[in-house]
Amino acid sequence: MSNFDVAIIGGGLIGGSIAFELARHKLRVVIFDAKQPGGEASWAAAGMLSPAPDSPDAIPLVPLGRVSLDLYPDFIAAIEEASGRKTGFRREGALEVMFAGEAGRELSTLVALHHGLGLPAEPLRLEEAHEMEPDLARDARAAAFIPNEACVDNRALTAAVLAADAACGVTIHGDTEVTGLLRENGRCAGVIARSQRIAAGHVVLAAGCYSGGIAGLGAYAPTRPVRGQMLALLSHTTRIRRVLRSEHGYIVPRDDARPQKLVAGSTIENVGFEKKTTASGIQKILSAALELVPKLAEAEIVETWSGLRPDTPDHLPILGPTELEGLLIATGHYRNGILLAPVTANLIREWIMEKRTSLPVEAFSPLRFLRARPSSAGS
Repeated sequence: MSNFDVAIIGGGLIGGSIAFELARHKLRVVIFDAKQPGGEASWAAAGMLSPAPDSPDAIPLVPLGRVSLDLYPDFIAAIEEASGRKTGFRREGALEVMFAGEAGRELSTLVALHHGLGLPAEPLRLEEAHEMEPDLARDARAAAFIPNEACVDNRALTAAVLAADAACGVTIHGDTEVTGLLRENGRCAGVIARSQRIAAGHVVLAAGCYSGGIAGLGAYAPTRPVRGQMLALLSHTTRIRRVLRSEHGYIVPRDDARPQKLVAGSTIENVGFEKKTTASGIQKILSAALELVPKLAEAEIVETWSGLRPDTPDHLPILGPTELEGLLIATGHYRNGILLAPVTANLIREWIMEKRTSLPVEAFSPLRFLRARPSSAGS
């Protein structure tokens, strides 16, 4: 029977980042992914790195997002060095743009919210916004600059993380479904995959929206999929440096090349595990992109796709140890998985190696669901 220090269920950016952090600390790590590692939500994201809340539910997540954003430069440097690959990390900030009649009030509210959460935000005169982004729509009514935000090519980053894992000695098994846990003397002692028993001192569940479907783990990780549609444009006439956002959508630049590749999104759809793009979804995304940058009307649509975000009942991630000794959860990151990868990796490493964390994260404990539904603990 194979024996590892840590077995990770899920080979996306979260699982891969945890593996890299643990392997750097000389632990023997194995990853199991039921499909192609890195091919699910990590592949489908936009790559925005923004700790600002996109809804009131996300406000408790802001401190964790701030820490993770601060970790990103060193995280990127370590991944790129270990893998020998570039990740498309850009630190140009973001512009939040308002078009409605109440734009001035919206701008004041946004800036006050950011400052109240310890996040920088600067109101801009429209002339300043157009100096920063000359292709921004001329009918914008207000804009704010968010200087600390960044973006990354999430597909390149995920591939680099998995390459860094392999370079650090992590064993990676794709197309290998974990069907159950090994239990010995009342603790989690490994996993069962392809009818094989793999012993591990700790098991980390990081399977995104599929986490809740693994036998015996639904009570700790009641995840559900939320579909997001996306598209990529190739423009010969624009030069967009920063992430552009409005209340209707966003544009993320992938490079500074000519023609320039831009990613636009997204939808939020509760349609189960159905991954497809729809005419109405693509229309919504295009409408938002053209509102921000009308010159994109002539851009070529080079790709459309959709992905499944891992949501939870309270829309917050599930992080930390369970009541089953040896089992930890790192899933449910919803719309923030790319941003939270570095801090999640650090937290899991601290729980495993130090039995404590340097951040207050009780609000994200998997035990909160058991407290809400005590009768479900054995499901």
